[in-house]
Amino acid sequence: MEFVTEFGLFLAKAVTVVVAIVAIISVIVASAQKVRDDEDDDGDLKITRLNEKYRKLKESLEHKLLDEHQRKLQEKIRKKAEKTKKKLAKKARSGDDAGETKGRIYVLDFHGDIKASDTDTLRKSITAVLGVADPQKDEVVVRLESGGGMVHSYGLAAAQLDRIRSKGIRLTACIDKVAASGGYMMACVADRIVASPFAIVGSIGVVAQLPNFHRLLQKHDVDFEVLTAGEHKRTLTIFGENTDKGRRKFLEDLEDTHVLFKEYVSERRPAVDISAVANGDIWFGKRAMDVQLVDEIRTSDEYLIDACDRGEVVGVSFRRKRTLPEKLGLAASTAMEQTVWRVLSVFRNGKIQ
Repeated sequence: MEFVTEFGLFLAKAVTVVVAIVAIISVIVASAQKVRDDEDDDGDLKITRLNEKYRKLKESLEHKLLDEHQRKLQEKIRKKAEKTKKKLAKKARSGDDAGETKGRIYVLDFHGDIKASDTDTLRKSITAVLGVADPQKDEVVVRLESGGGMVHSYGLAAAQLDRIRSKGIRLTACIDKVAASGGYMMACVADRIVASPFAIVGSIGVVAQLPNFHRLLQKHDVDFEVLTAGEHKRTLTIFGENTDKGRRKFLEDLEDTHVLFKEYVSERRPAVDISAVANGDIWFGKRAMDVQLVDEIRTSDEYLIDACDRGEVVGVSFRRKRTLPEKLGLAASTAMEQTVWRVLSVFRNGKIQ
């Protein structure tokens, strides 16, 4: 009986493992199929009315601070105000109210990684906003968070923001945590840059680094051939032998990229002394304002809450539902990037205990 019991437990465990493996494989296959099916899916446009959101937060706290009698009285006042508001809105729609309508403030979010992966959704959101925005009354606010990344990727992201400026629509960039390097390339497009007191700003520079395993391969008698057609097709390589000539050409390319970066910032923020700030250094909030990299010290929350008095504040986001493999890959990439950024921050800026 003991043998039968142990065999039964073993069989149950084996079946459980097999079922789990089959389930995992099924999920991966289904997700891969969904990726193929959704290749042409543009995703869903999500609208968040921030005036309403902030109003509900305020009313929720006020409601909890009142006693029962005060709550009932407040509810009557609120219902009466809502009724009046609906009447005024109906009157405005009918054309009886000739008063000038307030503008809209469209809020977009950009969370950057090394590849500026959020550019595609930013592009779609901007396209949607440009289809309805009024240059005379409306404004676009971009909440930016990025430590930079690939030059061509952030160049495209910044060009998307340039589309807003080219239409004559006022553009404001809000930096709560960091907009450095490629992140600042995007921020400088805005008419106005608002940063929180300790937001990291700047890093107007270019960096490239790569390992070289040539001596290791040579030690183990492994040859690695690099064949090119064109003198500068390959300047530096990971496995081949790098030459001084190749290094010089690579540095020339880096310097040229840096010049383009400086020109880009200077064109959009002519008041900045580019020779003083384009050394790759970073500044925190108030210090960034001293060198005119930003225009105002405020959090995005402060800016948007005040904007509610000027008009309707609308959050616009374009999101495609990610598959399981995409979610796992994004989580791993984000975790790795955040770890690297923390380590670099410790070495460069010190750590606040």
